Amino acid sequence: MKKFTCVQDIGDLKSALAEAFEIKKDRFKYVELGRNKTLMMIFFNSSLRTRLSTQKAAINLGMNVMVLDINQGAWKLETERGVIMDGDKPEHLLEAIPVMGCYCDIIGVRSFARFEDREFDYQETILNQFIQYSGRPVFSMEAATRHPLQSFADLITIEEYKKTARPKVVMTWAPHPRPLPQAVPNSFAEWMNATDYDFVITHPKGYELAPQFVGNAKVEYDQMKAFEGADFIYAKNWAAYAGDNYGQILSKDREWTVSDRQMAVTNNAFFMHCLPVRRNMIVTDDVIESPQSIVISEAANREISATVVLKRLIEGL
Repeated sequence: MKKFTCVQDIGDLKSALAEAFEIKKDRFKYVELGRNKTLMMIFFNSSLRTRLSTQKAAINLGMNVMVLDINQGAWKLETERGVIMDGDKPEHLLEAIPVMGCYCDIIGVRSFARFEDREFDYQETILNQFIQYSGRPVFSMEAATRHPLQSFADLITIEEYKKTARPKVVMTWAPHPRPLPQAVPNSFAEWMNATDYDFVITHPKGYELAPQFVGNAKVEYDQMKAFEGADFIYAKNWAAYAGDNYGQILSKDREWTVSDRQMAVTNNAFFMHCLPVRRNMIVTDDVIESPQSIVISEAANREISATVVLKRLIEGL
């Protein structure tokens, strides 16, 4: 594996899951694999779980780790070609990237959608610059359109908790005070579509995701109908994707907040969210604190998904 940006890069899901559960039994089984190898983690945006879980995964594999927060202790970086650099950005990413590659063996990049230009975001301009110019294997720690480490952890969690071979998994939009990227819902949909689960997406009209991520999922605009008989509920906010509404908030309808009312029509479903979560906007206190809430187990599996990915990247060096 030379890069990890989407579900296709992980290869066969069954073998990836088998490796994940093997590592979960012995997290330090491959501690010698990364000896004298260095991971560089580059953050254009804030992080808690991604930062900690990926660094822990690297430690599990015996790697050295360097962390760089862009715009906090580093030069501000210009990202677009053709710009006259007479402002507050003294260095261009196209020089910075190959320099970073000189100091490490593997690079992880976290760079969110800006919501300024949909084409710029959906071309994954920044992530692809690292892939093209660093000379190193690159993996996504959340990019403009996907968050594959999160989605792999979500899949591991569902496989751990499912009670039937083909569970019904529902991803529901929920309200939020700020416009959020589509990366997590896009990625979750992409990974769920790669399984044989019964997968449903529910959201208000106007919040349709890009067709390449919706795939074969059933889209249901009636949230209560979508929740009927569900085994897993995955809640997440995202801003509008389509047309001139890209990056906009079209609704803050609190009727979409996941509460006991919606959960009552499920098959005693497990509740999932990638975190951080705004309580009583995305989900009520009662639901997230219930025995069916598996958000902490889901977050813990971020260490496992990152360990699998880093292991495979090291093996590909």
